[in-house]
Formats: sequence, C-alpha cells, structure tokens
Amino acid sequence: MNAFTDWLVFVLTLPTDNATARMRYWRALKARGCAVLRDGVYLLPGGGTRDSELAELGKGVIAAGGIAHLMHAPSRDADQEGEFRALFDRAGDYADFVRALAEARKTVAGLSAAETTRLLRRLGKEYEAIRATDYFPSDAAIDAEAAWQDFTALIDTITSPGEPHCVDGSIARLQLDDYRNRHWATRRRLWVDRVASAWLIRRFIDPQARFSWLASPDDCPPDALGFDFDGAAFTHVGALVTFQVLAASFGLDHDAGLRQLGEMVRALDVGGAPVPQASGFEAVLAGARQRACDDNELLDAICPVLDSLHAYFSSQTNTDTRSRP
Repeated sequence: MNAFTDWLVFVLTLPTDNATARMRYWRALKARGCAVLRDGVYLLPGGGTRDSELAELGKGVIAAGGIAHLMHAPSRDADQEGEFRALFDRAGDYADFVRALAEARKTVAGLSAAETTRLLRRLGKEYEAIRATDYFPSDAAIDAEAAWQDFTALIDTITSPGEPHCVDGSIARLQLDDYRNRHWATRRRLWVDRVASAWLIRRFIDPQARFSWLASPDDCPPDALGFDFDGAAFTHVGALVTFQVLAASFGLDHDAGLRQLGEMVRALDVGGAPVPQASGFEAVLAGARQRACDDNELLDAICPVLDSLHAYFSSQTNTDTRSRP
C-alpha cells in the first residue's frame, strides 16, 4: 500500500433511555457502511461527502442528548491499514448477491411483467446498496458487475426482445429543417424511452411527424426514420438512451428541463442516478397503457404528462439558478 487511508473515527454515546434515537443512528451508520471498532466507536474511510454526513449525524446525536466526536486519523502502519480495510471487505455481500441472482434466474420465465419489474427493482436496490459502501473494490465487485449485467440482459430478452443495445461513437449535430414532416417508426407497445422519444419528436423536432408502431424492427418501412431499436437512425449511444441521443442530435440538450427529463428516462430505461419523479411517471405510464386502445392513444395521453414534467423541471432549474449567491 503506497498511502494510508485518512480514516474518520466517529465516537458517540446516547442516553440509555432513548431507544428510538439509538436505533435511528445505528441504522444511519449501517447505511453508510461504517465498521464497528467497539460499542459506540465507528470507522469510515474519509473522502467525498462522508465527513460532512457524519458531522451532521453528530449534531443530531447531541440534539438528542448524547455526545459525539468526529476525528481524522491515519493508520499507524501497513498492518493496521490492512486490518481496517478488511473491515470493509464486501466479498461476502457480493457472493450472496450473485447467489440471489442465480436463484432469480430460475423463476423469471414464469413471472408477469409487473412481477419482473418488482424483482428487478428489488435486486437493483440491493446491488446499489452494496456498491455504495464498497470503498475498496476487489475482484468480487467485478464478478458481481458481470453477473448483474448478465441478469439484466436476460430480463431484457424476456420483457423487451427488441430492446436496443448501446453502440459506441459520436453523435452528429443535425439540422431540424431536414427532419420536418417525416415518417418515424419504433417498436409498438410503447414504454418509457420510446414514448418519451416520440413526445420529444412531436414537441421539439417534427410537429407534423407521422408515426408507425412496429411489431418487429424488421418491419420498418424504408422511408421511415427508426428510433430505439438496433440499426435505427436514432438509438442508444454509449451511456445515453434514445431520448438523450435525439436531444443531443438536434441541439436540444441545452434545455435544462429536457436534460432532467433525459435523466429520468435513463434511470427508468437502463438505470442511473435516482430521479424522485421517476416512479410516479412510471406508474402513470403503466396505467395509461392499460387504458389506451393503441399506441396512438397512449402517446396522446402521455404527451400532457411529459409537457407538465418538462415545465416542472425547467421551473426548478430556474429557481435553483436564481437562488445561487
């Protein structure tokens, strides 16, 4: 080890008669992955926002009638560094997670779409919880990432057989005037990325757009601009989903509201940083799809929802900008 870790040592005591506070702070420290050196003494590697987070916890402990101290301390020597790092070994957690994936693979074929979504969301949260406290990743993290990617690929194959794979490359800037009054096509049974992309096309790119909803990407008419399937004119590029690629292609990514919408679409479509409004939009979309007779009716129902979300995200961004000193 070339350098010793700057450790955060958090020492606290709480009144013995305040069981609620003791449980609350124990859960908060566990969620951050703190190691227990002894009763009331916790260890965490420094860096990021962890210092300020523990400092805030300390204020809460004091407000609850307890005592809290936060200190920085490097390891004494290489042996102690190794001992402390071993307290944060997540190999066992990753192994349990990989076994859970193996068990889940045996059941996914018989699950409904809603059950599959719930399973994927639950396992995804478990995986992110491990990663969030894996401060010293090892080979176990690499193996778990590969297992998770294989599992999500299996789910995609079952639930969305035409789901596009990301491609590498740059995104060319296009002129809006060249894409007016065009024929656009994507896979039918619209879901998050496809319905949001169709809204983006209709609202910002081609107001007179005509849409075809395909049973298979192979059915795409030769005159149509395909989107959100392999080989389409617009599809996933790198970490960007089709909605984000369309926005970047036509210079719409300067719009803060569209950028936030893109993050929401990406979080729901392929995973990413959580967006609080995502679960609400997903619920509305699921209900609208149950009620709609076809994809045209579904798009008409969802366009006002996305209009409202765009207005909300834009106003929030403007408010944040005005509030800065």
